[in-house]
Formats: sequence, C-alpha cells, structure tokens
Amino acid sequence: MSDKVNEQELVAEIADKTKVDPKLIMLVLKHEQTFINNAKADAKGEVDIDNDDLVDYVTSQRDVKLDELTVETILDAEMDYLMDKGLAGYVD
Repeated sequence: MSDKVNEQELVAEIADKTKVDPKLIMLVLKHEQTFINNAKADAKGEVDIDNDDLVDYVTSQRDVKLDELTVETILDAEMDYLMDKGLAGYVD
C-alpha cells in the first residue's frame, strides 16, 4: 500500500460500504497486494491488472473463505476509495 493511503481509514470505509468484517477485508487486500507485486510490467513499465484474474487469485487462497462476489465488492469499494482520493484510476 502506498504511504498516501491511510489503511485504517480505507478498511473502515470498505467495511462500512460492504458490511464485511474488517479482518476479512485486510486479508483480501493482503492477497491483492501480493498479486499486484507479482504482476509483470509491460515495455512501458506499466502493470495491467485484470480484475477477474485478481478476484480468481484472491478466492483461490486457502485462507480466504469469501465468495467471488464478496471479494469483487471489496475490491470495487477499495477502487472507489482510491479514486476519490485521486490515487488511482482506470485505463481505457
């Protein structure tokens, strides 16, 4: 996570939007970060993350007992938070 992101605020906002236990949210975000860290950059140094691949990766982890829809909802809420803070956006 970036230093610009207040992780407690992020998790609290996601929990408020999704009604998912904050500990489960932190677990999803931990696996998301691992997936992103292992993604390969293209020739421009950019990393393209496919949301479906990310959700599949997170739900395939043995310690994640959430369904795909819940994981996707958590990741969407995280993206909304990051976009509201001006820290992320979608590439067309």
